[in-house]
Amino acid sequence: MMLIECPHCGPRDENEFRYGGQAGVAYPERPAELGDEEWAAYVFMRDNPKGWFHERWFHTSGCRTWFTVHRHTVTHEIRP
Repeated sequence: MMLIECPHCGPRDENEFRYGGQAGVAYPERPAELGDEEWAAYVFMRDNPKGWFHERWFHTSGCRTWFTVHRHTVTHEIRP
């Protein structure tokens, strides 16, 4: 089990959270101008590094807020 530190509630078990994917993915500036291939790339194509990665997490069983975590994808170590 991972121990994730919620910025509002403190350290909690990972079962209280839901993974939200890669952090920092910007919404397209002109969405009406995107074709199917561009939308597919925006929705489905994400980085998959072996190492440190910024992720979004949602505290479903606590304060119900979204926040960003810097996690190592191999060791599951979390940096503040």
